[in-house]
Amino acid sequence: MAVTGWLECLRTAEKTALLQDGRRKVHYLFPDGKEMAEEYDEKTGELLVRKWRVKSALGALGQWQIEVGEPAFLGAGSLGPEFIKENNANPIFMRKDTKMSFQWRIRNLPYPKDVYSVCVDQKERCIIVRTTNKKYYKKFSIPDLDRHQLPVDGSLLSFAHANCTLIISYQKPKAVLAAESELQKELKKVKTAYSSDGDCKTQ
Repeated sequence: MAVTGWLECLRTAEKTALLQDGRRKVHYLFPDGKEMAEEYDEKTGELLVRKWRVKSALGALGQWQIEVGEPAFLGAGSLGPEFIKENNANPIFMRKDTKMSFQWRIRNLPYPKDVYSVCVDQKERCIIVRTTNKKYYKKFSIPDLDRHQLPVDGSLLSFAHANCTLIISYQKPKAVLAAESELQKELKKVKTAYSSDGDCKTQ
């Protein structure tokens, strides 16, 4: 079963864990050299961040690619705060899951709810967001479903709109909930370091 296959990958990965600022940070190193870093809320166990890093063909470490979590800080750094200011009116796409759903938020979309169309493309295994006024279009996949080799089911999809933010939810299939529960049990076995300073291997 595919779910077991993904769980097995996580079990066999080299893992380190750190408890810092109320977050449990877990770093995975896979046999193929890929890295995954996750951050969980210490109290609720909710996934706050998931990011990936892959080595280039020459062995150099690439940039972290965020799958779950707030992307805002990516604009900071060498480009300076003006980079963020320049784009703060543009739609901002991010994923922020709940216990029972995969969830995406697209900020800075001021149009009323009936302007949006959110649907599943079965052939391309993705979700498509478009507006009837042709002001916004977005196509994105659900990597979790790909990893577990599960179908993309339009009946599990819903959306809401409030405060200029479009909130798209996809109810997690039972197989995914079971795998996440098993992973939490697995992570409890990982020896956790405790840190009060800003140093963290996964960043």
